[in-house]
Amino acid sequence: MPTMAASDIATKSRAFTDIRGVPVSYADNRAIEGLEEAIEMSLSFRGDAIARIDEVLKEFPDFIMGWLFKAGWLTQTMETRIYKLMISALSEVEKRLKHANDREIGHYEAVRAWVNGDFFAAVQKWEAVLFKYPKDLLAMELVHYTDVLLGDIAGQRDVVARALTLWDESVPGYEFVLGFYAFGLEENRDFSHAEELARQALAIRPDHPYAVHAVSHVMEMRGRQTGGIRFMGERANQWGTSNFANHLWWHTALYHLDLEQYDRVYDIFDNHLDSRRKDGNKYEELDAAALLWRINLVGQSSGDRWTHLADKWEPAAQDTLYAFNDVHAMLTFVSDDRTEAQQKLLSANERYLESASDANVAMSREIGLPFCLAMRDFKAERYRECVERLLPVRYMTHRLGGSYAQRDIIGWTLLEAAIRAGRFDLAIALANERTALKPTSAQNWRALARAFQGLGDTSNANRATAKAQSLILA
Repeated sequence: MPTMAASDIATKSRAFTDIRGVPVSYADNRAIEGLEEAIEMSLSFRGDAIARIDEVLKEFPDFIMGWLFKAGWLTQTMETRIYKLMISALSEVEKRLKHANDREIGHYEAVRAWVNGDFFAAVQKWEAVLFKYPKDLLAMELVHYTDVLLGDIAGQRDVVARALTLWDESVPGYEFVLGFYAFGLEENRDFSHAEELARQALAIRPDHPYAVHAVSHVMEMRGRQTGGIRFMGERANQWGTSNFANHLWWHTALYHLDLEQYDRVYDIFDNHLDSRRKDGNKYEELDAAALLWRINLVGQSSGDRWTHLADKWEPAAQDTLYAFNDVHAMLTFVSDDRTEAQQKLLSANERYLESASDANVAMSREIGLPFCLAMRDFKAERYRECVERLLPVRYMTHRLGGSYAQRDIIGWTLLEAAIRAGRFDLAIALANERTALKPTSAQNWRALARAFQGLGDTSNANRATAKAQSLILA
């Protein structure tokens, strides 16, 4: 069962193609091998892919595909501070573009579209590369991850489906393709098939964090909290050392939160998500903010945990590059009562919406800015206003990007705001939706009980409370 081990890279690379037979214009095996190592690092969430490709480019500065890997991979950071590095890498490509093959020109056009703010055109350019070269693993990786960032739920799945019959275990990197497809299937609610393929990927490569991630999503969406805790615990020694560990700990914490195991939730946050212990990247800080907000939604204290997190987010208050990031920045600012930072973020977004025309504009206008304002209302105890902002956009949240599990923070905030606003009829309806989708969540039944109690329906409130208790004791 071949994986992209160093031995495969060394023996299978040959001039003008990579180890999957995809053309490369630069005819030096050592450069191609170095690129394969960087791609494998990015896919396995291990090591530093950018540092590795920088080493390759230092030795082989005319390696166009190396520069394209760097520029392409940097698109996934979604941070303004990275733009200079991306543009610098792209300019190195442009110096050598006359030597590029058609595949490389396609990658160049994709990143150029991205730099110009047209994320959807970037996806289409990478997809065009895949139509001709369906074994271009880098293009597939970038399309899949970008579709996740943009909330293109069908795209996450279909980018793999279009090429899947051309891949099997004889092709290096097949386990990563299975991981992409498993996650795409899960987001399209094909849970059984998703879990089957994710476990197939893990059979090929047990330390495959993205396949673990796909299984964890299946268990989250299907309410298999106990099974999720067991699954993640059994494999923690393998995924816990990866660059994706932070996010997988976040998933583990969600299972414990559903079961009201708050001591374990705090333990995970303090030992694995708290950026006071280590300097994380934006994705790690997203997870920390998202978990703390959920902890507060269920009435638990977050202590002083917000303060340091808000310190980390404040320099990015005026980024306006990606609405998903802005929402999580706002979580920290309202939770730590940083009025000035809140206003900076909101003012920057308002100016941005007036003048910009890139792909993020729609994401910000339709869901990003309304949710930022709703969070400010929620923290100020203006719960009716919070409900009025979120209710009209509740079926548009996919446009924010991320996964169903991540975007659930919006629906959960809406439900809690409805209860606190005294909108008990609405709260019952919203809580019933949640118990129907995930009947094994004690938190959903607790919310339903509170809503019934608010209406004075003690009988149904007691039933819902009993259901929550039975789940905790199970």
